[in-house]
Amino acid sequence: MYGLEKTVVKDMTTGTPWKLILGFSLPLMIGNILQQVYTFADTLIVGQVLGINALAAVGVTEWMIFLMFASIQGIVQGFSIIMAQCFGAGDDNRFRKAVYNGLCLVLVIMTGFTVTGQVIVSPVLRFLNTPDEIIGMSAGYLRILYMGIPLIFIYNYLTAILRSVGNSKIPLQAITISSIANIILDILFVYQFGWGIKGAAIATLLAIFMSVMYCFLQLRKFSVLHFPEEDRKIDLKIMSSELKLGLIMGSQNIITSVGGLVVQSVINGFGIIFIAGYTAASKLYGLLEIAAGSYGYAMNTYVGQNKGAKKSDRLRTGLLSGNILGVITACGMSAIMILFGKHILRFFIVGSADVVALALQSGYRFLRLLSVFFPCLYMLYIVRAWIQGTGDSFWPMVSSVAQLIMRVSCALILSRYIGADAVYWGEVSAWIGADIFLYLVYLKKFKSKTVNVKLVDIEGEQ
Repeated sequence: MYGLEKTVVKDMTTGTPWKLILGFSLPLMIGNILQQVYTFADTLIVGQVLGINALAAVGVTEWMIFLMFASIQGIVQGFSIIMAQCFGAGDDNRFRKAVYNGLCLVLVIMTGFTVTGQVIVSPVLRFLNTPDEIIGMSAGYLRILYMGIPLIFIYNYLTAILRSVGNSKIPLQAITISSIANIILDILFVYQFGWGIKGAAIATLLAIFMSVMYCFLQLRKFSVLHFPEEDRKIDLKIMSSELKLGLIMGSQNIITSVGGLVVQSVINGFGIIFIAGYTAASKLYGLLEIAAGSYGYAMNTYVGQNKGAKKSDRLRTGLLSGNILGVITACGMSAIMILFGKHILRFFIVGSADVVALALQSGYRFLRLLSVFFPCLYMLYIVRAWIQGTGDSFWPMVSSVAQLIMRVSCALILSRYIGADAVYWGEVSAWIGADIFLYLVYLKKFKSKTVNVKLVDIEGEQ
């Protein structure tokens, strides 16, 4: 089917929606958990071996890393929606052209990102009011990670190709390899060689390189990606559609990042102990968010393929199924973190009893509040991905602006009255506000007997 080996692709235009979404999401969840494991390894080893200052130095870089890497993910995720629509339509030639033109765009864009990354490191860290004691460590850590931007781009693009054809197993295998490698390299570089937090950054890049090589070798087996000469050409219609959708989705993550950076600047003003507690909680927050992101990728592919196949009724059923799965998963995650989150946080923080107690107090307050409202975050991921999968990335971007306003307002204004708790409530209010907005968009524009949304113009016609 579609010129692709049945063992490596998944047609999501037939079958029970919730089973398809869950089946596609599970390998992504496992892979993302493994990815978080080596992120935890970075944090645990840095915190335990190098101390609370090093932990805080890594913590203040969180939003700068998200700014760059999430922007990359958004761009290639936009490309994957176009590829999924071509796949759903059963058009091998157009699918190959979408892959080839997306690759050309990646090669150009990643060069600009790499240069920009090195330029912004010091100015942004100063803007964030990074404490003098840790700014040097933070800058060194970021510069090494940003040197790996081409690797991040290529890895995300290869996995985007795989997701567009319904394959989430190869990315799982790739991330398993890199997770194991990263933990081993972390221990070797940080603990054994004494390279500090720069060693953790180098370990991460080497692990990503292994993922890239594995995905590349696996993709070579796909017969549909053996490009004949006529498909190795620039197609301006396909390229413009990919660029438009990719840039809007990338911009959406940039907007989210800008809000995060402003919030981080406020957090940095509360001191190193608070930063350390917040950093530890954020790592667990990342673990809680894993399934939400996986459901989002599944919805992108599910909606893209069914959109290409012009099966409107399955789009509405898919959203309902995704929401039910998301809420059930979120409730389970929340219960675990409320009951055991404080005990897990202890692994990240070392120091005197007073320091540990204060850091745990701030970290657990953040984690507990987020856990209560996690169903809202899962619903946000799902409805946003559903709308994006139809080719409409404008309203999700508007929702990101609303989230930015909520986070920044709480951090800059509300913090004057209730202190650090304003940062926590800013995050929750951003989820709730975006949920309300996007579900109103869905009800107004998409919820009808047939879902009349405009296909992304990749063939010069509607």
